[in-house]
Amino acid sequence: MNRHRTRRRTRAALLAASAASALLLTACGAAENHTNDSNHTIATGAPAPSRAAGDETAAPSDHLSTFALDVDTASYGYARRTLADGGRPDPSTVRPEEFVNSFRQDYRTPEHNGFTVTVDGARTGEPNWSLVRVGLATRPATDAGERPPAALTFVIDVSGSMGEPGRLDLAKKSLDTMTDRLRDDDSVALVTFSEHAETVLPMTRLGGHRAEIHNAVDRLAPLSSTNLGEGVETGYATAVEGLRKNATNRVVLISDALANDGETDPNAILRRIDGDRREYGITLFGVGVGSDYGDALMERLADKGDGHTVYVSDTATAADVFCRQLPQNIDLVARDAKAQVAFDPHTVAEFHLIGYQDRKVADQDFRNDTVDGGEVGPGHTVTALYAVRTNPGTDGHLATATVRWLDPDTRTPHENTGAIETDALHDDIWSASPRFQVTAVAAYFADALADGKYDIPGAPSPTKLRSWATALARTTEDKQVTDLATAIREAGLPGAAD
Repeated sequence: MNRHRTRRRTRAALLAASAASALLLTACGAAENHTNDSNHTIATGAPAPSRAAGDETAAPSDHLSTFALDVDTASYGYARRTLADGGRPDPSTVRPEEFVNSFRQDYRTPEHNGFTVTVDGARTGEPNWSLVRVGLATRPATDAGERPPAALTFVIDVSGSMGEPGRLDLAKKSLDTMTDRLRDDDSVALVTFSEHAETVLPMTRLGGHRAEIHNAVDRLAPLSSTNLGEGVETGYATAVEGLRKNATNRVVLISDALANDGETDPNAILRRIDGDRREYGITLFGVGVGSDYGDALMERLADKGDGHTVYVSDTATAADVFCRQLPQNIDLVARDAKAQVAFDPHTVAEFHLIGYQDRKVADQDFRNDTVDGGEVGPGHTVTALYAVRTNPGTDGHLATATVRWLDPDTRTPHENTGAIETDALHDDIWSASPRFQVTAVAAYFADALADGKYDIPGAPSPTKLRSWATALARTTEDKQVTDLATAIREAGLPGAAD
């Protein structure tokens, strides 16, 4: 990783030479949260012009970082599956924010809808560089009986490629289990697509009709090509036809996303369903399956379809997705949620957000509620990790993180903030909380799989990363962390000791 550190230092020197007011992102420690009036403007001033698309590093005049919230985890799930099969994920499919957001966090949660904001961080082994974690958390999920009823339209890929073990068979088992666990006042519809799309079951209440739903699921069988665009379009039309007031209406797309027929461009597919999505507030939940998986297409559809994606590789993860995550996501607690982090020019010289390339929002659109953000349910945490270079010899305020969201029912805007001072940074990552360390390990692992694309300071050697993950698995006694350590071992990173 030395070549990445050299590149980063060169880039930092160029920025410093071009402007004495270079800025940095650093948010840390657990600061008090407070709710702001929806018209409140952060003390650091009006938003600066947004950075050029794809530019991760703060320009000299830019002290803001703005992004739409994202709870996707498919990138990490697919990487784990690929590594377990003896392969390596394509670096283009590795999104570090989805690795980081795959793990339980230790943030305080609110009692009602909305978010708490936690900011903490630690210094790395590189001079003046720190990792800063901005953590957002929603209230825990309530009992199933307390949530609103669900109207779920399942759009199921029955193309030939879905005949591979671990695809359609896994989806059918999961749907059968979920059908038994949903409430009587919930409803489901089934749409299938191969060469063409078909509604095989209109919106149907679970109560008194479970056998009918099971029979429809059992009849699903793989056919020919993959007209995913027609499937999504038909799914939304079926969802609108069966729309239920005072219920959560959602389309659930289950596919390997290997579109090869009809419309295959995600932007064109989204344009076809954009009116239904906006008018009726129907969100998209993407469930990826298969060893060959169209990651980019599924991720794009979910991001722009006001939803998110997960990846299912086996019966255990399928049961978790369909029996825990999906019911949990029925009850939304925030719509169009965005975060903005303002860094103090006095203390911060340079920063970059690690990942979230597809979720960036123009700084001036943070309080523009017509600009899409993320839809978030109860029991979720969202983590953003920043690489931050502080100005030598400075201390004081580092950053203020603000989250803005709309009430899912009234569309009333709300905000909450958290802040960090330099003295709240831990002296090193190893002295931070175990959950912060898990966040760092997940990010470093993603960066290693992406060949250093994300330029994270203080990257440990592959051997150190592997031993660090193993130690954290023992400390946390968390199976998810154990699985992370296993994935790092299976990756066989260059330079790692056997």
